[in-house]
Amino acid sequence: MKVFYSDQFVLPLPEGHRFPMKKYSMLRERVERDGICGPEELRVPRPVTDEEILRAHEGAYLNKVVTGTLTDKEMRRIGFPWSEWMVERSRRASGGTLGACRAALEEGLAANLAGGTHHAFADRGEGFCVFNDSAIAPRALRVEGLVDKVVVIDTDVHQGNGTASILRGDPSVFTFSIHGAKNYPFHKEESDLDVPLPDGADDEAFLAALSGALDLVLDSARWELAIFLAGADPFENDKLGRLRLTKDGLAEPDRMVLEGCRERGIPVAVTMAGGYAKRVEDTVDIHFQTIERAASMLASEEGAARR
Repeated sequence: MKVFYSDQFVLPLPEGHRFPMKKYSMLRERVERDGICGPEELRVPRPVTDEEILRAHEGAYLNKVVTGTLTDKEMRRIGFPWSEWMVERSRRASGGTLGACRAALEEGLAANLAGGTHHAFADRGEGFCVFNDSAIAPRALRVEGLVDKVVVIDTDVHQGNGTASILRGDPSVFTFSIHGAKNYPFHKEESDLDVPLPDGADDEAFLAALSGALDLVLDSARWELAIFLAGADPFENDKLGRLRLTKDGLAEPDRMVLEGCRERGIPVAVTMAGGYAKRVEDTVDIHFQTIERAASMLASEEGAARR
């Protein structure tokens, strides 16, 4: 399975910053160590171009990001200090999702070991998100004539508010978000389908809500591609999650989404989205089990095709 990563473009963060930047390199190292993909399948993505970004973001905002002229308030909203590395990493994170989408269209499944930057709006970034990969990628693919109908399936504990805002009214992309009702962002946007959950929702509650909505979404159109934001932050020991899912419980959304798409012949590009566990190793475990399941599913399909 082709896996895209950009962890060598790590932006410098102040000591004690709450964003777990090292989870990306830890995840890539584990993917390598466990043989999820061969060396030729582990790929550094190209940065998305200005032209690709401008299909989802306003020119004035892009210019301020690139030139480092965002205001202090705008930078606080993003949550990262500005640097050239921030710009490069943000371009590459979206490039990873675009690369994973292209690979998924060819092979059925692929993954980006970053991405899921669903809080970035057309005119601003927020919540550790600068450019919105879930909006940039499908619009790039549509312009190139590769897809007409894409579904974004977002299981991160925080609503994909930026994705919903950018893609509102776009008939080519359906946005679905299952998230904590009272968690960040405190002002929710309107996705094509939102499934809010109360604080403390456990495995059973989350999976029951997802099961009912997922079949409805997947059967609502002939989707040519799914972008799956597999957040690790519904985990019971996540510092920002406020839900109570176990690691085993979090394996079930992966299975439900991946198998649901496979049954309908929908290629899937997986992105990692959020994860802020008290132990970064737990976040990496959860992200890894998503990648492992996707790779195992692809391998079984290829094996069956050879037989």
